Amino acid sequence: MQFGINSSVLTRTRDFIRRHLQGALRWREKLVLKEEAFHLILAGAVGVIGGLVNLFFYEAVHLIGVALNATLAIHPGDIVEVAESLPDWQRVLLPTAGGLAAGLVLHWGLRFVGKQGPTNLIEVVVAGDGRLPTRTDLVKTCSAIISIATGASIGREGGIVQLAATLSSKLGQIAKWPPYRLRLLVGCGAASGMAAAYNAPIAGAVFSALIVLGNFSMNMFGPLVFSSVIAATLSRTFFGIKPWYEIPPFPEVAPLQLPWFLLLGVLCGIAGGIFLKLVRKGREEFAKVDWPLYAKLTLAGLIVGVIAMEFPGVCGNGYSVTNDILHENFMTEARPLLWLFGLLIAKWIATAATVGSGTVGGIFTPTLFVGATTGAIFGTVLHRFGVAPGVDAGAFALVGMGAVLAATTRSLLLAVIMVFELSLNYSMVPALMLACALSILVARQLHDESVYTEHLRLKGIALGRETSRLGATMERTIGDLMHPPVQPVRETAGLEEIAGRFLTGSNNFIPVVDAGKRLVGVVALQDLKEFLNRAKDLHGVIAFDVMRAPPKALTPAQPLLDALPMVLESELRNVPVVNNYAENRLVGAVTRAELLTIFSEAIAEKSDPRGEARGE
Repeated sequence: MQFGINSSVLTRTRDFIRRHLQGALRWREKLVLKEEAFHLILAGAVGVIGGLVNLFFYEAVHLIGVALNATLAIHPGDIVEVAESLPDWQRVLLPTAGGLAAGLVLHWGLRFVGKQGPTNLIEVVVAGDGRLPTRTDLVKTCSAIISIATGASIGREGGIVQLAATLSSKLGQIAKWPPYRLRLLVGCGAASGMAAAYNAPIAGAVFSALIVLGNFSMNMFGPLVFSSVIAATLSRTFFGIKPWYEIPPFPEVAPLQLPWFLLLGVLCGIAGGIFLKLVRKGREEFAKVDWPLYAKLTLAGLIVGVIAMEFPGVCGNGYSVTNDILHENFMTEARPLLWLFGLLIAKWIATAATVGSGTVGGIFTPTLFVGATTGAIFGTVLHRFGVAPGVDAGAFALVGMGAVLAATTRSLLLAVIMVFELSLNYSMVPALMLACALSILVARQLHDESVYTEHLRLKGIALGRETSRLGATMERTIGDLMHPPVQPVRETAGLEEIAGRFLTGSNNFIPVVDAGKRLVGVVALQDLKEFLNRAKDLHGVIAFDVMRAPPKALTPAQPLLDALPMVLESELRNVPVVNNYAENRLVGAVTRAELLTIFSEAIAEKSDPRGEARGE
């Protein structure tokens, strides 16, 4: 009897524990932080980094201005105002000395830190593992601040975006996170830097999604938006940094006036194409000169200084001149149209020389300058002939900013959103969209690459982002799944080292790289058997003697669907990933089983009749 009672109690107790334990486990699953939520938390931290970087640039440039005022009695303020207050010889001296100082920082700084990996944002995402070299970028940041403060025709936003992305990447490197998360951190850093610089959070997120990451999936875009909003809010609200552009309100464009903006789009496409060709020409000409870097930057500063004798507006970011154009202050000039033409050509040449010499900075703001000038020229010419009197020249300048930006970046969405956020005026958006669409078509006929992709193509890095396939921008790429590579051995590694690696690891294949970390082959465990059975003459055997030919490798930008045939063909458990097929530098690996599982789940979901019933 007693035994029956105890058995009943135990049964009820067991059922009670099982029932409540299952409920507790369900709650635990709900409370566990998912990766998407963790990425939002990281994006928030990166947004803070972006805001702080923007503040740092703002204060650093201001500090150099104060120092110049104290030593040379130069009028403090915007660099264009400073240049206008100087005599001609000082207008030449300031950017020339600034170019020398910035060049010396680069020359000696880069020598001190030594050779590191690539620093280009797009390159480390498209053809790398998301690792940006911190020391190199800190040197470049110092050089960029000097160049911007002393009047180089370059944008401040480039340094802000670069440093924010670098610090974000460093955060992930310290935490030893996998490449796919590092790439996301780089994208969030770029988005936060752009958003903070222009007070444009949506444009910052779109810039990073389209230009840097090349991926518009929600898993990527959500963190980008999160970091952009926090960076812009910090800069504007907490740090009190005012937006660069002060754009007046413009009335809505009448439908009958829209055809003029089609013509403006054609003109801006030509202006953008010429601008890109001049920047390429500047790089080519400076590359021919066998001078040290500081001499090239000094020459570029001299060119800017000579131009500034007549057109001081070419100095620096140029946003103050863009504001004057938008408010039509150029009409106070003796010959407004001639002055605008001269200013446009001067800015073209000054920016081509500055960028071509290797000066560190952005080209985004100079592009907006060129667009505003082009639009103002078009509007002024129309008004001279008594045409389109109901549309201000400043309105044409605003649309021109977006159209030239679209022509150089080849991104209509980015240009439209950027100008909309800068102006907060929807009335100009229809005209802006028409002009941007046409400007891209025209610019493509004149120049085959965008301002952000040209140097990558020259390095043999295929982006593969433009395609007519529907939904291509939402696809996952190899870079989204990439892990650190199987630890490689040098081609000169001895047999004892190779055997030790096999004994301490679980891989049947070990990649072999040369001194430049280029993949030159793989060593297979089964190929070592004949050597391990020998008792003598093993000291002279190295990896080069026993390795196989390099296997077919993937690249980070490769869509998963395109990679499937190569993965199926490969006998390696960890398929190697190289930065590009031209350099063939080992940057990661993709687990064969993981990739095949993803495809299996996708096929199962497509064939599930319940998915069809849900309309999937």
